[in-house]
Amino acid sequence: MDLSVVIVNWNTRDLLRACLASLRAALAASPLTAELIVVDNASPDASAEMVRQEFPEARLIANAENRNYAGGNNQGIEQAAGEFILLLNPDTEVPAGALEAMVEYLRAHPKSGAVAPALIYPDGRVQPSVRGFPSPRALVGDMTGIARLLPESEWAAYRVRDLPEDRPTSVDQPMASAFLVRRSALGQVGHFDEQFPLFFNDVDLCFRLKAAGWEIVYDPRVRIVHVGGASTRQVRPQAILHSHEGLRRFYARHYRGRLFWPAYAAIVISILLTGRVRATLASLRARGAGEG
Repeated sequence: MDLSVVIVNWNTRDLLRACLASLRAALAASPLTAELIVVDNASPDASAEMVRQEFPEARLIANAENRNYAGGNNQGIEQAAGEFILLLNPDTEVPAGALEAMVEYLRAHPKSGAVAPALIYPDGRVQPSVRGFPSPRALVGDMTGIARLLPESEWAAYRVRDLPEDRPTSVDQPMASAFLVRRSALGQVGHFDEQFPLFFNDVDLCFRLKAAGWEIVYDPRVRIVHVGGASTRQVRPQAILHSHEGLRRFYARHYRGRLFWPAYAAIVISILLTGRVRATLASLRARGAGEG
């Protein structure tokens, strides 16, 4: 089989329906042999029942509890039979030709372990969907504003800007909202680390792929519509805390012991404090909107 598409869903039934409909249409016109695997994380909105009734061609894994993003994707990956595995968010829509273009790219470039398309907002704008790894210098530059003062320096390496719009580019970590990965690459480095349940699991995976010698590519010639944040928006303050906790775990995994310990401690404390501040502000904004 050429392709397995793995979608992890939580409480986004209508967006999932549109995503699956787009895949049905794209695959109907495609020479690829493919399978659809939907992992539903105990959604309260009847997402699983919708898949059963409207998309019987999809293999449904209906969890009795929320296994989160990493756990849900690992369930799907373990069931996947394809040479390539597309990790796809439910708030996406895939146009005809996009799947073949990504598969053909990896087949033509055996040193590339994964490829990601440009993500497009529904209004046609291109999303900023690629970042560098949060190295100590890049993270400090981003948190302190040095990156804005020195945009061409290593201090600004976290938020990638000015990527070519007409050709593939080697990158560190594209968003995994649509991420085609070679099965053999996953077999070498392993699946998602479930110690990162919601955030930075994709960053950790990309970090391990690059460390193993695989190239990761952003291909702007392929475009997939992505609403963005459909699940996490429902629990915004908690999502912010989870994101900063994911970054802390990333640092514990990849930088503890490599940095002078006061520098490591200062970075970790800054990560957690910033998360608390951002989550508090998000809660206050939500409360104000509710009262208004």
